[in-house]
Amino acid sequence: MKIIINGIETNIKENTTIKELLEELKVLDKTMAVAVNMKIVKKDDWDKYKLNENDKIEALNFVGGG
Repeated sequence: MKIIINGIETNIKENTTIKELLEELKVLDKTMAVAVNMKIVKKDDWDKYKLNENDKIEALNFVGGG
């Protein structure tokens, strides 16, 4: 199934959750935010939220600094 993550078209298996996607991409981080189709998904829901064909995912990693 096709999705777009951070502007890049990617193929994933059906019923993939946000958490599984981030683990597969090796980008799972405690200081991340994820939006699916312009709506923020709470981190507590990442393991339950199943992605759908043509979803647009934005994964943002926060960096501290001064």
